[in-house]
Amino acid sequence: MKVEKKVISNLNKCYSMSELTYNGSHCFLVAAEKHDPCYLFSEDGTKLDTVWTEPGGVMTMAQVPGTNGQFLATHQFYSPNDSKDARIVIATPKEDGWEIRTLCSAPFVHRFGILSRAGHYYLIVCCLKTGHEYKDDWRFKGACYGAELPSDLSSFNEKHQLHLSLIKDGMLKNHGYSLTRHGGHDAALIGCEEGTFLFDPPAVPGADWEVTQVCSVPSSDSVLIDLDGDGRPELGCISPFHGDSLTIYHLDEHGSYVPQWKYSRPESETEMLHATCACEILGQPTWIVGWRKGTRNTILITWDAAAGTYRTEYLDQNTGCANLLHFVNKDGKDVVAATNREIDEVALYTITE
Repeated sequence: MKVEKKVISNLNKCYSMSELTYNGSHCFLVAAEKHDPCYLFSEDGTKLDTVWTEPGGVMTMAQVPGTNGQFLATHQFYSPNDSKDARIVIATPKEDGWEIRTLCSAPFVHRFGILSRAGHYYLIVCCLKTGHEYKDDWRFKGACYGAELPSDLSSFNEKHQLHLSLIKDGMLKNHGYSLTRHGGHDAALIGCEEGTFLFDPPAVPGADWEVTQVCSVPSSDSVLIDLDGDGRPELGCISPFHGDSLTIYHLDEHGSYVPQWKYSRPESETEMLHATCACEILGQPTWIVGWRKGTRNTILITWDAAAGTYRTEYLDQNTGCANLLHFVNKDGKDVVAATNREIDEVALYTITE
């Protein structure tokens, strides 16, 4: 495997990333955790535009389906101690710049996702906590909320917001979110101190969400991906909240996830595991993970069929990656984009044989 790195920007506390289709081109967004900008890049890393300069506090971004460049983003989530004013905004490209409007207030919203089922789109909103009175106050457990997402968002603003309904509460340190597939439709995999949960959107508008506990081990982030090719997805889990334990669980004959593999490096080297991306690279299912303290490395985890175990390779070292995304570029090459938060660096990694 050959990795070619290209640094495309130096953005203070760069954090959130999302792909975006705009004017017929494949692009991606990068936004900052603190009071800093959001940039739009072409897939080769050329900076195309500044979407906003502040307020920042961007944990998640996602394109509105069927639109030309319109996307949703969190604003004003600066830390677990400074997010009471967090909300989700709508960013819409206009001839004279980008229009930013409020979709809904969502205190302590850390992650959200847009899920598709039976021709309808649903918004799931994951709040790290539901209240706060002093530093490191975790008395108010997090929760998940949902809503059907209308195809036209033009009517929403600060005075007319999208209504969110409670799906599940009692989720301490509700941090992790990943999009997965379940039963032929989109689902959300969400990690918190109580474990990992699978959220299926309503089968028909107005019906209830289905919530299933996948694992009871505390999770900061989890993914589902069939790494060993047996037709059953493995559960990759970072534990606990902002933790230092990296484990893969295998689905046994009883339908339970049991530990199969644990990253062998000392946990003092893998503090604050954070970046995670389940994808396919060079035709092989791959889990990419990065951590923000200790050695601050980013690794690729794959199944070695000949050895009957997992292998790891470095994508990069001493960068402190916060988030990752993978895409295949117009030349058919695997590209990983990364926000290396601890060194304020946005980078592209082109991976070839």
